[in-house]
Amino acid sequence: MISCHTLERFDRLLSAIESVRHQDLVPEAIVISVDHEPTLYQILVDRFPKLVVVENEFERGASGNRNTGASKTTTPFIAFLDDDATAGPGWLSALVKPFSDPNVVCTGGFAVPAWSGNEPSWFPDEFGWVVGASHRGLPTSAAKVRNVWSENMAVRSDAFSIVGGFRVGYSKVGTVSRSEDTDLCIRMGKAAPNASVLFVPEAIVDHFVGIERARYKYFLRRCYLEGRGKIELARLNDGQADLGDEKAYILRTIPNGFIRYARRGIAERDGSQIRKASALVTGVLAAGIGAAVSLLSNRGQLNHKRDQTEISKPRSNL
Repeated sequence: MISCHTLERFDRLLSAIESVRHQDLVPEAIVISVDHEPTLYQILVDRFPKLVVVENEFERGASGNRNTGASKTTTPFIAFLDDDATAGPGWLSALVKPFSDPNVVCTGGFAVPAWSGNEPSWFPDEFGWVVGASHRGLPTSAAKVRNVWSENMAVRSDAFSIVGGFRVGYSKVGTVSRSEDTDLCIRMGKAAPNASVLFVPEAIVDHFVGIERARYKYFLRRCYLEGRGKIELARLNDGQADLGDEKAYILRTIPNGFIRYARRGIAERDGSQIRKASALVTGVLAAGIGAAVSLLSNRGQLNHKRDQTEISKPRSNL
C-alpha cells in the first residue's frame, strides 16, 4: 500500500510503484491511497487502471490515508511504502518472511537517505530520523524493537484491524510531523501477550530527502516537533513507560556519537566532525524544549479544566 498526497512528488510516486512491481515476491495487489488531492487521484486512476486507487475516507492526514488503503486489502499481510521511498530488491520478501512466527505482528526495515543534493557536512548519522531515514544505533540484524516506521513497514492484517489501525487525529499532516507509526507499533505490541515488532535491516528502501530538509533550520524545527510529539505519544499510551527507547537513545546513542565525532574532529582537525558533535547537542536541546513546551501546555490544560470544574460547583449561601 502506497500513501501519497501531492502532485509535487508524482515522479517519485511513479518510482515507488515501479519498485514494488519488480519485487521477487509479487504482491497480490498494489493499493495507492490519495490524501485529499482530487487531481492526483484522477491522474492515477487514468494511468493505472489495473491498480487499486482510492481516496482518503477520513480527515486529511497520513493515518486516515493509510487506513483507507489498508481497508481495501484482503491479504493476511499489508506492506506500507510512502510516495517518496523506493523499495530495494527483496524488500517485500524480507518484510514478510518473519511472519512465519505467529507472534510477529509488525515488521519494518532500513531507510537509506537519498539526498537530492550533497549531504550536509554537519549532519550526524544519529539524527537520520529527522529526514525520514534510519539512524545510527539501530540493530544490524533482525531484532525485536518497540517500533518501526511506516515508510517501510508490514503488518499482520488481523492484528492491525484489532487495534483500529493508525490513530486518526494523531497523524502527519503537511509539514506537521507526528509519530503515528510508533503509536501503532506500541498498541499492536500490547494487543496480545507475546506480540512482537521486528526490525529487519535487510528490507531496504531509499528515502528521498529534499533540499529543504538539508537546512539547519529544518533540523532544529523537526527536533523540536519530535520532542513535543513524544510527550503527546506518552499521554496517549502508558506515559513515560513507553519512552524507554528515547531514554536509551539519549543516554547511550547520543553520548557515544558525541565522543566519536569530537575525537575525530580533534585528532584529524576536521571541522565537520566538530559541527556534527555540536548538532547532536543542539538537536537534543531542541527536542527537550519541545517536550517541555508540551508538558507545560498539558499542565495548563489540566489546570484550566480544574478551574472550570471549581467554577461550576454549586456554592453554599452559608
